[in-house]
Amino acid sequence: MKKFLKKQSVSFCILFLSFGFYQCKNFKNNSKSGYQEEQITFDTNSVKAKVYTTAHNSNLKLTLTDTISFSEFNQPLETEIDIVVDPRNEFQEFIGIGAALTDASAETFYKLSKENQELFLQAYYDTQKGIGYSLARTIIHSCDFSSASYTYVEEGDKDLKSFSIKHDKKYRIPFTKKAIEAAGGKLTMYASPWSPPAFMKTNNNMLKGGKLKEEFYQPWANYYAKFIKAYEKEGIPIWGLSIQNEPMAIQRWESCIYTAEEERDFLKNYLGPTLENEGLGDKKIIVWDHNRDLLYQRASTILNDPEAAKYVWGTGFHWYEDWKDDNPMYENVARVNEAYPDKKLIFTEGCNEGYDISRIENEDPKLAERYGKSIIKDFNNGTVAWTDWNILLDETGGPNHVGNLCFSPVHGNTQTGELTFTNSFYYIGHFSKFIRPGAKRISSVTSSNKIISTAFKNKNKSIVIIAMNSSNESLNYSITVDLKTTKLQILPHSIQSIVLN
Repeated sequence: MKKFLKKQSVSFCILFLSFGFYQCKNFKNNSKSGYQEEQITFDTNSVKAKVYTTAHNSNLKLTLTDTISFSEFNQPLETEIDIVVDPRNEFQEFIGIGAALTDASAETFYKLSKENQELFLQAYYDTQKGIGYSLARTIIHSCDFSSASYTYVEEGDKDLKSFSIKHDKKYRIPFTKKAIEAAGGKLTMYASPWSPPAFMKTNNNMLKGGKLKEEFYQPWANYYAKFIKAYEKEGIPIWGLSIQNEPMAIQRWESCIYTAEEERDFLKNYLGPTLENEGLGDKKIIVWDHNRDLLYQRASTILNDPEAAKYVWGTGFHWYEDWKDDNPMYENVARVNEAYPDKKLIFTEGCNEGYDISRIENEDPKLAERYGKSIIKDFNNGTVAWTDWNILLDETGGPNHVGNLCFSPVHGNTQTGELTFTNSFYYIGHFSKFIRPGAKRISSVTSSNKIISTAFKNKNKSIVIIAMNSSNESLNYSITVDLKTTKLQILPHSIQSIVLN
C-alpha cells in the first residue's frame, strides 16, 4: 500500500474558469437566478461547445480536450452513432449530486494534513476549482461506517431524557460544517437511520435486523425530531430524511426490518404527525431507501394510501440489486416515475463493494463506469438527485466496525497523509460540475448501445450533454441539436461532458 501511494503523487486538475480551461498541478500529499420557462432555441450557427474528457489509462481527468461548432444537419446512417438532443422537451428539475458524510469519512478527514483537508474540500465542493457537490446525506447515530455502534440515548431511556449528540461533535459535526462552508454556505442535507437503539427492537440488538417494537413507534418518531432539532441548533440545516436505510436487509451491521405495510403505518400514524406537531412538517420524507428490485412494490404500497402519501416527498433507492445477476434494474425507476409523477425519486446510496487496492492501481474501468451508467440511466428515468455513499475512506476502505470495507471516489492514507483521487471521482464530476441545481433534463437519445447519454438545460440556458463509452475501442459519433450537427470522437472507457453556452 505505502509503495503504491508514494508513487501516486495526486494529480488534481484545478479549474480556474467556469467551463473554462484547466491548470493541472501535482500535489505531493506528504507536504506540509431565476429559471426562465420559455422554450430556448440555440443559435447553433454561432455556438461553440466545449468538450471535457476523462479516460482510463490516460492523463485526461475532466480535461478540456476540444472546442467544437455545429454545421448543417447531417442525416446519420444506421451504421453511425448519433445523439439527438431536443431542448424543447423538458422533464424533471435537478436538485443535486453529492455523497454521505459518515463517521468513517469524518474520522479519515481529520487524519489528513491541513493542506490535504483543504484540497479535499475544494475538490469536492468548489464550483470553479472542483466538482461542485450540492447534496449530502448524514447518518442518525451509528452505521457500519462508524468505528463502533452508538446511540444518542442511554440504554432503556424510552422518554429520551438523556438524548445528546455529543458523540458527533468530535468529528462528524465539524466535518459537516466544513463541507457546508466549502459548498458556499448551502448544502442540501438529508439524514437516515440504520437502526433504532437496541432496547426498542425485537432482537434487542442494533445489529442483525430485528424489528421496531410497536410500543416504541412513538419514542422512535420523537427521536427523529430530536435529531433534526439538535443538528439544526448546531448550524446544520436538515432538508429531509429517509425512514430507514435498507428496510428489507438483515445485515451483520446496524439494520432494522420493516415490511411495506409497517413502514406505511409508522409513517402515517407516528412519524408524519410527529414531525408536523414538532414544527418540522416541511422536512422532505423519503420512503424505501433500498434497492431498485422492490422499489415499485414498496412505493405502491405506501403511495396508494392517501393518508401515508400526503407525508411523502419521494422514494429513495440504492443500486445493490445487481448481486442477483449482475443486471441493475433501471426500468423499475421508470415504472415508479410513470405511476406517481407527483412524487420525486432520489438515488440515496451506491458504492463499489469489496475494497481491493489493485483495482485502483490497475484503473479497473468497471469502478467508474458503474457510476457513469447508473447516473445516466437513473436521471433518464426521472431521478431528481443522486447520492454517492462515503465521500472519503481510508487506505483500507474503512474504518468500518464490522469489516464491510468498500471503495470511495477518494481515499486518504492515514499513515502517509496522501490522497488518491480515483476515476470514479472524475466520472461523477462530469455530472455534478456542469449540471447545476435547478437544471431541467431534456430529451437525449442515442442511436447505438455503444454510447449512452443524458442531457440537461441549466438555469443560465447552457446545455450539458454527457456521453459515455464503456467499450474497448475509440468511437466516432455525432450530436444533433435543432437540426444542426457536430462530429466528435470518444476514447475507449471514457466519459465526456459537452457544454453548449
